[in-house]
Amino acid sequence: MPATATPTILTARALLLDMDGTLVNSDAVVERIWRRWAGRHGLDGDEVMKVVHGRQGHASMAVLLPERPVEQNLADNARMLAEETADMDGVVEVPGAGAFLASLRGVPHALVTSADVALSTARMAAAGLPLPQVRVTAESVGASKPDPEGFLKGAAELGVDPADCVVFEDSGAGIAAGRAAGMRVVGVGERAARHAPDVVVPDLTGVRVEPAGDGTIRLHLA
Repeated sequence: MPATATPTILTARALLLDMDGTLVNSDAVVERIWRRWAGRHGLDGDEVMKVVHGRQGHASMAVLLPERPVEQNLADNARMLAEETADMDGVVEVPGAGAFLASLRGVPHALVTSADVALSTARMAAAGLPLPQVRVTAESVGASKPDPEGFLKGAAELGVDPADCVVFEDSGAGIAAGRAAGMRVVGVGERAARHAPDVVVPDLTGVRVEPAGDGTIRLHLA
């Protein structure tokens, strides 16, 4: 299915939801933290911001500073996670996220995020959003997006075949991970539109979830 902005209906059995940029708008703090980091390492902030969305921090560092030891990236990432968890200024819900999550009661779904438990808990709370019962965080996986491990683990925990899952994502790394997992991908926002998801929506206000009696879900996307 080509990426489109026209009304579309997808059928699935489970939904896998990214957090940053998809449910929560955390761009303000991500920009602050990563541009400071770029300055400390003599890197161009604009170029850094093209890389960091969707990945775990240490994976972004490995792309940006390929010669740096993994251990140093991991230590630096731990410090940055602490900074991010302490900074909720400007963190808000993506329009429609609260109503969308409320519509998923009784529908198989999971949060699949590159944030760790502390950061994902803090950002969802700052945005006034409930945490899904099933969550795949940075601690849950051995490889960051664009590796499909997180989405495959989410599908497995829900007991749903990957082909029957629909991913909601905003970043190039996340969209690539969803595709690599064999799932259809709904891109949320302008950033997503640049990475050819199956369907693009500007935010979550035009997403309607219709559970069917046979265990499937009809997603109405406008």
